[in-house]
Amino acid sequence: MNQQKPILWQENIPGGCHWSGIVRRGMTLRLTDINGGANAAVFFYNREEKLERYNMADTLKSQHTFYLTKGHACHSDMGRIFCCITADTAGWNDTVCGLSDAALIREKYGVARYQEHRNQMHRSGLDGLLLELGKWGMGRRDIVPGINFFSKVTADANGKLTFHANNTQAGDYVDLSFQMDTLMVLSAAPHPLDTAESYQPGDVNLALFATPPDAITECTRIAENMRGFKNTQRFYMSQGGEA
Repeated sequence: MNQQKPILWQENIPGGCHWSGIVRRGMTLRLTDINGGANAAVFFYNREEKLERYNMADTLKSQHTFYLTKGHACHSDMGRIFCCITADTAGWNDTVCGLSDAALIREKYGVARYQEHRNQMHRSGLDGLLLELGKWGMGRRDIVPGINFFSKVTADANGKLTFHANNTQAGDYVDLSFQMDTLMVLSAAPHPLDTAESYQPGDVNLALFATPPDAITECTRIAENMRGFKNTQRFYMSQGGEA
């Protein structure tokens, strides 16, 4: 791992599989593309009140961007900050293309059921996230636009979207430094615009460590992010905790 830090926990998520868990504020979660070409579709929800979730529109318009990278923050629909991207060797993370579903996976790659293929079955991003959300008493209505980490998609003057294969290489990583106690849900299924001719989603490693001092400095240079940080501090003060 680049920039070695004391690792508190880590886990490998095989390509196509899914994961969910609580990430505490003050912690940084590093997502690493193990072999190159992975996609990590990620959703954020407030641990205390899961009706509060990541808001794509506010995140993009407040930071005048189409994609996310180091220095950007992930905003909630209550004007607070879930996390800051404090390192990013990928350089571009898609925000607009959503998830693959079962019909898309079947059309692009054919059918591979668990009964015949076991862990090599074809999984979609939507199905994986619904399974994870179900563990927390949530479901389809809680699916909102998320973030596809490691995937690059650009738009031309006419709005046509282009997927850039191999945007990341083996070992590329993104650090998410959390400001809120967050339920994070992740799928490592293929990006919906992935141009690969066969089903070959990449593995993703998750590693947790304490956020270094001053890690979020670059995120605070954007005025709207500062408002979000203050709203987040007020939230925890109102809960009787430390800001």
